[in-house]
Amino acid sequence: MIDDILILSFWVLIFLIINSFLIYFILIWLFSKLSKQSKSPYKSSSSVPVSIIISAYNEEKVIEKRIKNILEQDYDLNKIEILVGSDNSNDRTNEILIKLKEEIPQLKVFIFNYRQGKAGVLNILSTKATNDILILTDANTEFDPNAIKNLVKHFDDPTIGGVCGRLILNEEVFHRQKGIEEKKYWEYETLIKIAEGKLGILIGANGGILAIRKKLFDPIPLKKPVTDDFFISLSILKKGYKFIYEKDAIAYEEIAKDILTEFNRKVRFSATNIQTITFFKSLLLNKNILISYAFWSHKIIRWFLPIILILILIINIILIDKSIVYLYTFYMQLFFYLAGIIGYLFNKLKIRVGFLSLITYFLITNIALLIGMIKFFLNKHSAIWQSTPR
Repeated sequence: MIDDILILSFWVLIFLIINSFLIYFILIWLFSKLSKQSKSPYKSSSSVPVSIIISAYNEEKVIEKRIKNILEQDYDLNKIEILVGSDNSNDRTNEILIKLKEEIPQLKVFIFNYRQGKAGVLNILSTKATNDILILTDANTEFDPNAIKNLVKHFDDPTIGGVCGRLILNEEVFHRQKGIEEKKYWEYETLIKIAEGKLGILIGANGGILAIRKKLFDPIPLKKPVTDDFFISLSILKKGYKFIYEKDAIAYEEIAKDILTEFNRKVRFSATNIQTITFFKSLLLNKNILISYAFWSHKIIRWFLPIILILILIINIILIDKSIVYLYTFYMQLFFYLAGIIGYLFNKLKIRVGFLSLITYFLITNIALLIGMIKFFLNKHSAIWQSTPR
């Protein structure tokens, strides 16, 4: 009886992984191709007033370039207001913003003398915005000239509450070897986002290029740290509005300098992502079955993957004498983990072997998720953090 339960558990856990990374990917693409929402009937517009919101902490290297990039948009600049909140920056960020404010009438600067985190700044700036459409972005993001008009064109449809643009991760020459794994994974994630967006069920937008209706902005929790862009997108889906993806609204960011830099970022987001789930339990078993399936497959299973992998290994060791099948699956896992370790050692030696690097990236990502999970359950995560350099 116990063996039967273990065998069933083993294969169910394996199925969950296959579903999350492959079956869901295939099904969501098939559903999106069959959807009548595949093409937007709306044309690009530059007449919709928008409020662009940026939370900045010690961004002296990029903040001026970021603001000037917004002013280079193919858009009526009289319809744009830019709100930047400096979260108690202690470098030259405040000085740069004050100077730019004197030169740029669209710019509104808010300098805070105590740290409250990105979420706190966004909450305040959202109340200061005067336009019905909010565009959230980051200080280290760069917009394509047509980004804004391609974001806002969809708001002619009253059923759409939010639009996420396409974030492209740049590769600087000296980052080319170290960051390619993150970029490959991001390209895979982008394909999923495109499919989800066509169905109006985008699960988790990117905070670098995100537009929503101001009336739908719910204050982001501060006492219990959450992932702000994830919280915003889920709150819109919870209200019954569509959240879509616009691949022609393009933004650029640099990739992480190396795998370990990305590791620290994933630890932080692992903890806040799990916290975010607690505010949206109703979406786990929603009347819109597709939203629930996407939520479980694209997010929940992925975040708890470290636990699933550990359970699979433990059960496999217990069952190893029951059948030759379990001996083979044990060897496969052993090979996989050894390949990841070898890939990590090669990375240290500046040697890159494609499939080994991808396995290493996968394993390091899941170790980060596990640490973040532990921090969540020990209540060791915070709403205020030092941004990870890209």
